[in-house]
Amino acid sequence: MGEKRKKIYEALVDGATDGHSGNTLYDFVQKRCPKTSGKKIVRASLLALTDPHVTNRNVLDVIYALAIKHRMDEVRPGEDHDDDDDVKTPAPSIVKAKRKRATTLEKGDTRVKT
Repeated sequence: MGEKRKKIYEALVDGATDGHSGNTLYDFVQKRCPKTSGKKIVRASLLALTDPHVTNRNVLDVIYALAIKHRMDEVRPGEDHDDDDDVKTPAPSIVKAKRKRATTLEKGDTRVKT
């Protein structure tokens, strides 16, 4: 784990353990790690959620809620993202299955492939 992510992770767990939640937890983490971003907080939150040493359900719930809130903040409608929503490209497995079916039919195989 990177040093920065570890500091953010520790701030998250400490803040949630102290009773912070929502915006107050985010502000607590921002105060302890001033150069952090929402994306880094989400990644550190995922580490906290997968850590077997963090067993307090309330702490996990607070960290989970913060991660979801800030993950969704990054995906705002109307913004340009890396993925092109306008292009209707089917999933690779569907394209592969269609090609396989078309090749089978071209060869004269009368069995239906699924």
